[in-house]
Amino acid sequence: MSDKKLAGLWMDTEKAIVVKNHDAQNAFKFFLCSPVKAEVQHGNSSENAGNNAERTNRAKFFKEIEHLLTNSQEVYVTGPGTVQEEFKKHLHETAQFKDLKVTLDTAQQMSEEQVLEKVKEHFNA
Repeated sequence: MSDKKLAGLWMDTEKAIVVKNHDAQNAFKFFLCSPVKAEVQHGNSSENAGNNAERTNRAKFFKEIEHLLTNSQEVYVTGPGTVQEEFKKHLHETAQFKDLKVTLDTAQQMSEEQVLEKVKEHFNA
């Protein structure tokens, strides 16, 4: 087991399942964090208001995930669609994460246990 602080997550536009091998101080074995759910906006008065709300909610969603990745040295991100690429771009535009090694992958819906296994497999843990 590496003593590198590693994290991995499966994400789509509605939720993220985060797995990491460290808490604030120590690197030990991989564990699941509480899933992060995105706020989904319904029924806006205009398309513009809807787009603004969606951007605000996406930024908030990314910030919540980012908080769980604090101190990680390497991150593996998987899931369907293109939200992983958006998240990687968001991380690299954030000073604290600009040098973070981020590996992207694609995967369909997964259970928390499947995400845990996939991340362990990715990092050979």
